[in-house]
Amino acid sequence: MFVLVYQLSCLTVVSSGSHSLMALATYIDGQTPFPEFSVVLMLDDLQIVYYDSTTWKVAYRSLSESKYYEEEQRDVGAVFDDMFSSMRNRAFYLKNHLNRTDGIHIHQRLAGCEMLENDKPGLMKTWDAFDGQNMEEYTIDMEKKDIHIKKPWITTWNQVKKLHVKFLYENVYHPVCIRTLKRYLNMEKNNVMKKVKPRVRLIRKTLIDSQGLQISCLATGFYPRHINLTLFRDGQPVDDDQTIGGEILPNGDGTYQMRKSLVISEEELREGHKYNCSMKHLNLDNKLDITFDVAESGPGSFSHSMVFSVLVFLCVAVLITALIIWRKRCAAGQGSDDLRSKYSPTSSSVQDET
Repeated sequence: MFVLVYQLSCLTVVSSGSHSLMALATYIDGQTPFPEFSVVLMLDDLQIVYYDSTTWKVAYRSLSESKYYEEEQRDVGAVFDDMFSSMRNRAFYLKNHLNRTDGIHIHQRLAGCEMLENDKPGLMKTWDAFDGQNMEEYTIDMEKKDIHIKKPWITTWNQVKKLHVKFLYENVYHPVCIRTLKRYLNMEKNNVMKKVKPRVRLIRKTLIDSQGLQISCLATGFYPRHINLTLFRDGQPVDDDQTIGGEILPNGDGTYQMRKSLVISEEELREGHKYNCSMKHLNLDNKLDITFDVAESGPGSFSHSMVFSVLVFLCVAVLITALIIWRKRCAAGQGSDDLRSKYSPTSSSVQDET
């Protein structure tokens, strides 16, 4: 349902060394147990603020509230309330435009700004989606004072409308966004500016059915989330459509992980290709390059190892069985001796008959 969540995970940090402030807003048309309108505000990949139409107030996710609460509440009135009105009007238009008047409908907007590593403003971007479909996109270049609009479902804006939106972004949205970004970047710098190197693990799995092999390169425990992980075959990058995985996923400790896997057929194993995993990360001084050793897991290796394992199991089973039989025989022999000793005549137990 929430098509923009994936975009949020990919775009909360726009590029290495830069920082971003992104708001994911959701407007629900129809009766649900959820607020009609809600916003999650992210600094890079850290949630800092929650806001919804139940209280119309900022809720902080950190342990302490911002000392700029009153100013931020005014900013919310200027930005989030305007966002609520525009999304509500847009949802009403789209329901009729797409002939979807019945049921529950979801309109989402992902909007925010970027600050480059030299503290210069980057792009402002806005994405809209309705009922799980991408709808439109704005990109505003603050240095060039240029706005680029993709509106496949909406009638083209006239010049007056475009100038009005451009004025709002340049004089309201962007100043508020950059000011808030800098403020929270200073407050949360220990979290969002930490640097943790990735730990790398190579995983090799024999495929029983095809006698092929699946190799995986796992990078985990790294921060920030930007990483470039590539699988190579004979020195050439493997196309993404041939690999499995590649998504950046969160760990429970605030770091991230990425895994890429490649299935190698039995025929490819015979051909003797060389495979390696290469990665680049902000905290690695140089590119990390690790080679897979697939020779020992070539065709037939699983069968040989299985046969060996079965033979070992049988030998152990035979030894255990023999030991059990030997102990039973010993116990039986000891029992017979005890019986003979118990019932043998002695001088004290036997009386002469007269």
